[in-house]
Amino acid sequence: MWTRRRLGRQAASAAAAMAVTLTVASCSLLGQSAQERPPVVQKTTAAPEASPGRSGAAGEPPQVEDGWPRWGFTHTGISANNIDPAFEQRVTGRLAGTPMLQNQHIMGFGAFNPEPHPGQYVWEDLDSRMNLMRRSGAMPVLTLCCAPDWMKGGPEGPTSEEGWAEHLEDAPYPQHFDDFAKLSAAVATRYKDVKYFMVWNEFKGFWKDHSKPADFKGYTELYNKVYDAVKAARPDAQVGGPYLGFDSNQGGDSELRGEWGVVNQHVIDAFTYWFENKKGADFVVVDGASVTDAHELLPDEFGALEKFSAVTRWVREKAGDLPVWWSEWYFVPEDGTTWPEPKRLAVQAASMIEFARSGAATALYWNPQAKEGSCPACLWHPRTGAEQPTARLVAGFARWFPAGAELDPLTSSDPQVRVLAQPEQLLLVNTSDGPVTTTVDGTQFALKPYEIKWSGR
Repeated sequence: MWTRRRLGRQAASAAAAMAVTLTVASCSLLGQSAQERPPVVQKTTAAPEASPGRSGAAGEPPQVEDGWPRWGFTHTGISANNIDPAFEQRVTGRLAGTPMLQNQHIMGFGAFNPEPHPGQYVWEDLDSRMNLMRRSGAMPVLTLCCAPDWMKGGPEGPTSEEGWAEHLEDAPYPQHFDDFAKLSAAVATRYKDVKYFMVWNEFKGFWKDHSKPADFKGYTELYNKVYDAVKAARPDAQVGGPYLGFDSNQGGDSELRGEWGVVNQHVIDAFTYWFENKKGADFVVVDGASVTDAHELLPDEFGALEKFSAVTRWVREKAGDLPVWWSEWYFVPEDGTTWPEPKRLAVQAASMIEFARSGAATALYWNPQAKEGSCPACLWHPRTGAEQPTARLVAGFARWFPAGAELDPLTSSDPQVRVLAQPEQLLLVNTSDGPVTTTVDGTQFALKPYEIKWSGR
């Protein structure tokens, strides 16, 4: 029988969006053609820049396949396929200008229950999202989450309103781990053009109280069963976990710390157990926010972004040659804080610089797509499908800084301006609320408050 519990951030948004999805049936990313996309260099030759509070560079990033874009996004409750065919065509046509990674969960976040009865599959919603990704030239990823109701104490049949609202985050019961692994294998078999699979999402249902240890043994048992099942069905598939949120606070006792705070020791314990007891992994998945659990930005909104580099380097040190994926990343406090759009974009750009410098192989933007309203953080306009500034930013990184791009260690004469450089392109971000004039690579640049500037070299 269902039991009630408080929804987390993602489940709440997913449940609300699912209600809209039940009643219905990104944008221009710089508009580049395939010919205009730059070649991808196999290795990053420049060492990442060091800064206070960070661990040292972890050496050359693990190798990724040719053309690995590094950047992409996750589809949520509303996406282009939830409006009408003409809208979807506009969005997918523009997305195809700069192909990147696109991720979709197999249940929730815009997808119905894929197995309402044991062994009876309903693929309509996943097919719709997969077709959207194919039309937009994506490199597709599937997140193997969440679980059908009957695997976690609910009834068989289509998921009820209560099921979406209260139980999306529930983990399958241990006696149904094999059933979830079988479903995962069926997904991998149906979508043979999907090579990459992330297992579960943020320990949902395995970590109910973050002040206490997570059920890392339970998660690892589920992960191993899914890993074996997917590999048996699709030996070519790439599987990764643990999709663990790296929570942090101002104080604590763990080894992973900096001016930005201290990562929860329970996170360290969960990651370590999974890594030491997993059957295998082709990449490592983490997520997190630069903001502490108490909504603090330490020492400030830009300094806090060093957490992303610190976590990436720590995981790379522990995981060796495995690529590090950020499945989600956040930088605005969830306490009602709002910033002017230029500042929000500048903080986002600076956070993406941290991923590139520290050797993260992948960073997926959680697209908060809406069906109406202004939604500046959305990738495309909710009503027109036109590109949003966030989309242009993500596309710029996808074009100029894929996972193998050669980085040049350039700096700015004014430390308020952050720089990311490769042989053909410069990116400058003014992190101050005032105008700045700076010199980079022998050229003088004038930047407005929080301005993001792209410049050829």
